[in-house]
Amino acid sequence: MSYQLQSGINYVPKLDDVQFGRWQNLLEERTGMCLPLQRRSFLQTSLGLRMQEIGCASYEEYYQRVTDGPSGAIEWNTLVDRLTVQETRFFRDPDAYEFVDQYVQQLVTELADDETLECWSVGCSSGEEAYSLAMVADRYLTPLGKRYAVTGTDISTIVLRKARSGRYQPRALEWVPQDYLASSFKTSGINEIEISDRLRKRCCFSQVNILNLEACPLNSQHIIYCQNVLIYFRRWRRREILNVLAERLAPGGILVIGLGEMVDFNHPLLEPVHNGQISAFVRKKTNSTGETARR
Repeated sequence: MSYQLQSGINYVPKLDDVQFGRWQNLLEERTGMCLPLQRRSFLQTSLGLRMQEIGCASYEEYYQRVTDGPSGAIEWNTLVDRLTVQETRFFRDPDAYEFVDQYVQQLVTELADDETLECWSVGCSSGEEAYSLAMVADRYLTPLGKRYAVTGTDISTIVLRKARSGRYQPRALEWVPQDYLASSFKTSGINEIEISDRLRKRCCFSQVNILNLEACPLNSQHIIYCQNVLIYFRRWRRREILNVLAERLAPGGILVIGLGEMVDFNHPLLEPVHNGQISAFVRKKTNSTGETARR
């Protein structure tokens, strides 16, 4: 997943340096995302168009509205949906999914019959990433009668709604490996395809602000997939996010991030995967004293 600010064509008032800095700080404070100066015009357009819709006369007035108690929280969620357009696709990083494929093949022989393979797509956007993980897991676990579950989380309610629907344009299938096409999708109306019921039943989606990962109840995850998310945060915050995700892995579980998103990250629970095509980590099965890590 990646973020891009929307733009529009209607005239909007100029966002001066003071106001830009104020909105920039608010966005980072509430979402962790850093908005560079180059995105100033996009922010101006997005704010201006929303102000026109609800009848706000100035950036100052709108700022007060989005920071004003419960009603402000509702408007803030609407604004976040406007500001963040998530770009993603099925099997976006073939090398990373090949790594996941190999991991699942190995893990399926180790899972107990009553154990569920748990996957977490962090910043799942409109669901393509989560469903891609489900396709890989389904391929190896379902024939053996074993279970898997995929959870997708994102800050945007709009994209989560699309993810839950499981409906996409046919062009979305361009990057899906041929082996998955027939078993993972079905036709749904004119110019629309839909994720199969079998996969959708194994996937759930929830709104989570990545700054509040500590409060997220997901634990003992075999796969955590967090690609093209960290680049929008400051380096110190990236470390904080990865530290939390490391704790949420099951022993032997894998954490996959975007190539180059965090080149010098170290954590006592993790071993880096030495592969120049991907950036990933494996949680150690034993702790620093040699004892078996607890689930």
